[in-house]
Formats: sequence, structure tokens, C-alpha cells
Amino acid sequence: MEENWMVLLQQETQMAKVMEMNRVTEKYGLVLSEQDAKLIVSERVNALREQRRVEFGGGIVPRIIEEFCDSDFIDQSNYAETMIRLQEIFYLYKNEMQDEISDDELLHLMKEQFETICFGDLDYLEGTCLNIFSQAIRAGYRGYKASEGRGEASRFDEVKRWDYDLYMEALRELFG
Repeated sequence: MEENWMVLLQQETQMAKVMEMNRVTEKYGLVLSEQDAKLIVSERVNALREQRRVEFGGGIVPRIIEEFCDSDFIDQSNYAETMIRLQEIFYLYKNEMQDEISDDELLHLMKEQFETICFGDLDYLEGTCLNIFSQAIRAGYRGYKASEGRGEASRFDEVKRWDYDLYMEALRELFG
């Protein structure tokens, strides 16, 4: 019985912290209802259990919310679901990167890739971008430490991206 009381207290504390984030996110048009906050916190417990992780202190959810609230790819209609999925991805890749990367470094890396390479596609973030980067981490790459995970997204990107200058050169060759 005492253990259940402690779990409930921790969940209520987490929920209060998630609800407090509405003060930060409302200027971006994002507000979580109490029901959404409960769902996010309960899914946090599931994600931690699934990844066999333990989390102390304030938890990662408020930090994920703060990092991603200004995203061009998150709006009120997908906000709660996106936060749930981002926390699942976060815990998965903390394990995949063998805890070599700090929480802040991983959050910066996730946000950068989410915005610039994945264009809001969580499946691509999880299955491709972070997977490639985690392989580099496991192979010994530590270059992200100096930048705190910023500017690292393209370093291991294997997909050829749009290049304006190359496009203009091709047009000149065709029509020039």
C-alpha cells in the first residue's frame, strides 16, 4: 500500500509540473488539459517500464515540452500525442546511446532533426535520424559534446538533400 501511495504522489507531482508548462506554451497556442497531462504522465510510466529505466527528480517531460513547444510541426491538435511519442523516443535513445549523451544534448539533437531533417515526422526521427546517430555514438563518436548536440543533425545524414545552388546550376546547363 505504501508503494502505491508513493507512485501516486510522484505521478501527481509530475502532472503538476506538466500543467505548469502551460504558462510557457500558451504563447505558442499550446495548452494541455488536465486529462492530457494525466495521459502524458501515465504514458511516461509505461515508457520508463518498457525501456527499463528509472527517472528521479523533475523528469524529462517538462524539458521536452520546453524544447519542442515552439516547433512549426506541433499544434494544439497533435500536441499531447507528440509529447507522448517524443518521450518514448527520448527514453529509447538514451538506452540506444548507452547514456553517453546527456539529456540536454539528446533533446537538442532531437529538436534539430525534428525541425530540419524530419519536418515533424516522428517515425523518421525515431527510425532513421536518431538510429544513425546512435550508431555513431556506440562506435565512439563524441564530437557532439562541444556543441551540446547542436549542429550535429547533418553530420551523419545519409540522404542527399535539396541543394539550391546545384538546382540553379542544372537549370543553367539545361536552358543556358
